[in-house]
Amino acid sequence: MKKLSRKKLKMFLFILILPILVIITMASINAYVKLVYSDRIITPAQAVNLKADCILILGAGVWGSRPSHMLEDRLLQGIELYKSGVSDRLLMSGDHGRKDYDEVNTMKRFAVESGVPSEHVFMDHAGFSTYESMYRARDIFLVKKVIVITQEYHMHRALYIANKLGLDAYGVPSDFRIYAGQEYREKREVLARIKDFFTVIFKPKPTYLGDPIPIDGNGDLTND
Repeated sequence: MKKLSRKKLKMFLFILILPILVIITMASINAYVKLVYSDRIITPAQAVNLKADCILILGAGVWGSRPSHMLEDRLLQGIELYKSGVSDRLLMSGDHGRKDYDEVNTMKRFAVESGVPSEHVFMDHAGFSTYESMYRARDIFLVKKVIVITQEYHMHRALYIANKLGLDAYGVPSDFRIYAGQEYREKREVLARIKDFFTVIFKPKPTYLGDPIPIDGNGDLTND
């Protein structure tokens, strides 16, 4: 009877302690992903001297053929860096998995209408996640050194993935306004950081790969 009681006590303690250990582990991973490459979040002025292969603008929602506010700010920041000489190549990476939803053509059109030559704007139609965008930047577009453009809450994970995949990546945030639903995004991002902490360990292949399209070539090769 005594033995049974001890077993029950051990089980009770295990059940009690396990959730605490899980919470501590999750919090530690989240903090690590946020901090490890935080010194690579830089200003536009600092980006000028880095001689990057391209400016990688990560996709976000579109409203029909118009960029959402969040995406518009990423585009404005990326185009500003292009015009200030940070790099002469823009890589638009986003979701174009359906005919009726197209982030990347919306992004390219915005850049071209802002005065960027079409041949300097590449589109990654299969950037379905931050991880896939970085993987394909490396393996399809042969990027080695990159300036990443996204909002700061997302930048920590983007730089973590990029650098863990072997890219020499820096980031310039594009937080020009307050975005609706940001509190929800911040909470979701914690889980995404934990997920991608493990993703870069196992390094699964992205949904699509293909023949290389070197970033120093002609961006119109990615037109559809």
